[in-house]
Amino acid sequence: MVVLAASVLSKSGKVLVSRQFVDMTRIRIEGLLAAFPKLVGTGKQHTYVETENVRYVYQPIEALYLLLVTNKQSNILEDLETLRLLSKLVPEYCYSLDEEGICKTAFELIFAFDEVICLGHKENVTVAQVKQYCEMESHEEKLHKLVLQSKINETKDVMKRKASEIDKSKIDKNKGDKGGFMSMGSGRIESSFSDMSISSSGSGFGSSSGLGLTADVDSFSTKSKGRQLSSATAPPKGLGMQLGKSQKTNQFLESLKAEGELIVEDVQPRAGQARVAAAAPTDPITLTAEEKLNVTLKRDGGISNFDVQGTLSLQILNQEDALIQVQTETGGNPGILFKTHPNMNKELFSNENILGLKDPNRPFPTGSAGDAAGVGLLKWRMQSADESMVPLTINCWPSVSGNETYVSIEYEASAMFDLRNVVISVPLPALREAPNVRQIDGEWRYDSRNSVLEWSILLIDNSNRSGSMEFVVPPADSSVFFPISVRFSATSTYSDLKVVNIIPLRGGGAPPPKFSQRTSLITENYQVV
Repeated sequence: MVVLAASVLSKSGKVLVSRQFVDMTRIRIEGLLAAFPKLVGTGKQHTYVETENVRYVYQPIEALYLLLVTNKQSNILEDLETLRLLSKLVPEYCYSLDEEGICKTAFELIFAFDEVICLGHKENVTVAQVKQYCEMESHEEKLHKLVLQSKINETKDVMKRKASEIDKSKIDKNKGDKGGFMSMGSGRIESSFSDMSISSSGSGFGSSSGLGLTADVDSFSTKSKGRQLSSATAPPKGLGMQLGKSQKTNQFLESLKAEGELIVEDVQPRAGQARVAAAAPTDPITLTAEEKLNVTLKRDGGISNFDVQGTLSLQILNQEDALIQVQTETGGNPGILFKTHPNMNKELFSNENILGLKDPNRPFPTGSAGDAAGVGLLKWRMQSADESMVPLTINCWPSVSGNETYVSIEYEASAMFDLRNVVISVPLPALREAPNVRQIDGEWRYDSRNSVLEWSILLIDNSNRSGSMEFVVPPADSSVFFPISVRFSATSTYSDLKVVNIIPLRGGGAPPPKFSQRTSLITENYQVV
């Protein structure tokens, strides 16, 4: 028995698949297959046709013919057995017994035919064996894949453990690096700027003493696309904290910047609430004027709330300097309402701007170990609906384009104040990674835990009254980016309250005691909603 070819044809005679098992030319096999439809008659019960040279053994399968072309010396019973086996294999590999199904699985059929017939002779195989041979399943291969997958899973577990250890170490490091006044010999000045300005009545002791600022330190992103922040030079280790150096240090840094030197700040404000810790007073008398700003701006423009509350407090170190009166000078702002302490002489203040006790023979409380804020002398408040009184306005413009949201934020600062340690906190939707900051005037940091983008500007003065930032995040609703929180400080106030003189009430013609004044404006709640 020699099978010349095994083929699948359509009823019209179109050859779909043909596999030859002996050497023959293409012209000959095409001629043999082209002659088959003409030889098949209708109404005949047998499934073979003979010619002078070959025998056609065929079986109809729906709209197809499964055909074996053999020589006339082959055993027709074996040919029928081979044809029956092939007819079982064709439906196993073809999802539909039509031209499309046969053409899509042509190579699978050829491989199956090769497993059944070898060099024209039938192999002693079954349908299950043919499928197993064609699938080429290997126990060793499966074992190798299992081992490889287990190694991959083990590596992923190691990576997760390492990542968690790194995150934990970062958290521990940040906790260890958080602010507070530095101890003696720590060798690091926590900030180069002071939130309080100090004025003095003379050049006596402590007249130029600086007020140290402690800010929580976090790793702001140094993907610097804006101005670099400046830093004070750290003192030598072991010298401890020295007062009265901040002004000279800042002048030195300003002179370096004027000469073109690039000075990089390594300490920057954090997203949390800034905390200003007052240094222990060194002058005999210290007066502190502080204003707290509560502002709520509308995202589309306008003011929802503007409220300024200020206090003037007094600290006296020595008992002999406690019998005094304080001569003040106000800025003449008609919108500010002053209110003295109940123990103060209201008429004296309203007529002469002098703060003194009702009983002139009674001294003020002394000592710095008690209330760090000192004794309250005066309070004032200002409310306004005038947008020009706002020191810093924020405009946020989110726009969705395709699969991204482009957010442009710009600030405009009033010329009334020079703002320091400005941090603009923009809430973001939950992100897998930090936003793509395209452009920024200043520095930025992404707080992934709270999903907040923090825009930091160390100083806003006449050189940068306006600035902008642009970043890209996945599609999100515009309301996600509000409310925007703002934090800053300044060394001047709305009231422009100044202490011009200290009047001693003790006799003997003693000179007036030396004093210093500290002035600050800070934000308590400043939002764009």
